[in-house]
Amino acid sequence: MSNVTIQSRVSPELKQQAETVFAALGLSTSDAIRMFLQQSVNVGGLPFQPLVKQPNEATLEAMRQLESGGGQVFHTTADLFADWKR
Repeated sequence: MSNVTIQSRVSPELKQQAETVFAALGLSTSDAIRMFLQQSVNVGGLPFQPLVKQPNEATLEAMRQLESGGGQVFHTTADLFADWKR
């Protein structure tokens, strides 16, 4: 059976981060992609549940404070960092 080539565009940073993970598992990027495709076929869909990144508890608390009229609002990052250094 012959093989075909699949191309995908990703950022250099994402590629490097993924390659680091795959290397730690003893896999090449090609191996990992083949495994992903095979598992997609095996399960009849994505082999994982896509999730939206959720804010951590500290961020959620800050959001709640702002929604209830509390917290501090900074108009520039310079103002934020100036206050943070105090």
